[in-house]
Amino acid sequence: MPLRIPYTAPFPPPTIHPPSAHSLAGSIAALASFLSPRPNSSKTLLLTGAGLSVPSGLPDYRGPRGTYTLRRNYRPVFYAEFVARHASRQRYFARSYLGWPAVERVKPNKGYEAVGALGGLGILGGVVTQNVDALHPRAHPDLPTIELHGSLHTMTCLSCGTPFPRADFQTELTRLNPAWAGYMASLPASIPGNPEDAPATTNPDGDAELQPSANPDGDVAPAPGAPAYETFRYPSCPSCLASPPLLEDGSRAEIRVDGDGAWMPGSSGGVLKPGVVMFGEGVDPGVRVAAERAVDEAGRVLVVGSSLATWSAWRLVRRMRDKGGEVGIVCLGGVRGEGEVVGEGIGGVRVVGRAEEVLPEVVEALRRRVDGGEGDGGKGSLRAARQL
Repeated sequence: MPLRIPYTAPFPPPTIHPPSAHSLAGSIAALASFLSPRPNSSKTLLLTGAGLSVPSGLPDYRGPRGTYTLRRNYRPVFYAEFVARHASRQRYFARSYLGWPAVERVKPNKGYEAVGALGGLGILGGVVTQNVDALHPRAHPDLPTIELHGSLHTMTCLSCGTPFPRADFQTELTRLNPAWAGYMASLPASIPGNPEDAPATTNPDGDAELQPSANPDGDVAPAPGAPAYETFRYPSCPSCLASPPLLEDGSRAEIRVDGDGAWMPGSSGGVLKPGVVMFGEGVDPGVRVAAERAVDEAGRVLVVGSSLATWSAWRLVRRMRDKGGEVGIVCLGGVRGEGEVVGEGIGGVRVVGRAEEVLPEVVEALRRRVDGGEGDGGKGSLRAARQL
């Protein structure tokens, strides 16, 4: 069976719960109540998706201006293709090269700042994020974050497992590809690679469209003036080059490079891969176990900016419900299977709103509870939570 991207079409519209959450004030009150500590209850786990990063300049996948919404034929490079084919890696790295500057300069928005504030209040026990932009660790380094799908800020060798900073890899790509560097420098300011906000043509996974329209097979033809994908060069793993690793058959890997140090076909190792879970690749077992443990240790989960289209995220929410924990959702559009985990007769909270607008107000509402002692034991409960 060929691999496919799951759920590229919108999900059904959400059902707001409780009914009072139809207004902004009602949404804030419902979320503040949901997040307020209960006696003898564990903290809240936050599960986030690409919608949280939209105000920072990165698009989501399934929102109104998401990658799948605007480019119906968009098709990423799949993991098996990346591992097996030099040409697929050339395409991936060329697009990633153009998209990286926008990813590197992106900054946490008010939604991320609110997450940090919730951590400071003792409301959150941790974060599990599907995002690969590393904005959570930047926004709240003291609040534990599990990057379910990895991070664009690292590269890892497929042969020896050595990690390398993505910024250093970008420097090498510039050195090896002067024509591409010149092309990127010639792009208008609204295109990735220039000091302006990232436009919709930068995808959430950090690659960039060379032109807005895609071919029927999902690939994207280079825009006029762009070098061809097959000219793009990328470096080999320096560790493997210095000391070739053993292969499964016991022989030494052969690492071939050209005169400039670029990886060459015919090599049997030394390929660097972005530190993200690519389409068709499984989540790292250690990361999966850590995420499951975070769910098991939490009293409830709040989903922010995610449609839960990927199984790796949906299963965590399902796990919370299966153990009897409540689920809250803050998302503009519909969410996979939300009627199974939140609603009338089930509990939880479902609001429609922008995280960067709703979450800061929720933080202020919770702070007022700390200062004013709203609710039964609210003052003591929140202060006790903050001290944990």
